[in-house]
Amino acid sequence: TKQPDSELYEGGRMKRYFVTVIKISFVVYIAILFIILFVRDRGNWWSDLSMFEYALMHMNLVPFKTILGYVQAIKDQTMNLNIPLENLFGNLLMFLPAGIYLPFFSDKIDSVKKLILGMLPIFLMIEVGQFLTKRGAFDIDDLILNMLGAVIGYLILKSRPIQKLLFKLNL
Repeated sequence: TKQPDSELYEGGRMKRYFVTVIKISFVVYIAILFIILFVRDRGNWWSDLSMFEYALMHMNLVPFKTILGYVQAIKDQTMNLNIPLENLFGNLLMFLPAGIYLPFFSDKIDSVKKLILGMLPIFLMIEVGQFLTKRGAFDIDDLILNMLGAVIGYLILKSRPIQKLLFKLNL
């Protein structure tokens, strides 16, 4: 006969419970992300600008320009430390869970390359959406940091301890 604890893992109840928790946490994550990216007040002093003027002020297509500017500001102490840290690590950490959720929900995401290909359109839509709604800038460096965060999340998910836990939970 089986032990009651082993039935919990093998019988599927633990798996169903865990998957339900993951699904609920995903919905909460998406809601928080939406609020941070599109609802949070950012002081719309620029809302009277034309799209052209807004683009001139809020678009960066040069890779690492913003990142290096923030790194230099930290080094030179020419900016309140919270601003570069929030922008650098905020963009990185904000999308770390995406690198866990996407492969969890899609068996097709089984490599970093496929994760990047899956996340790129999502990140582009977010950047374009923020830009068009004037809720943020279109910055290639945000894409880089967001993608790096997702890749770190993916690597955490694929790490040996997490994979052992998922195997034990039969996921």
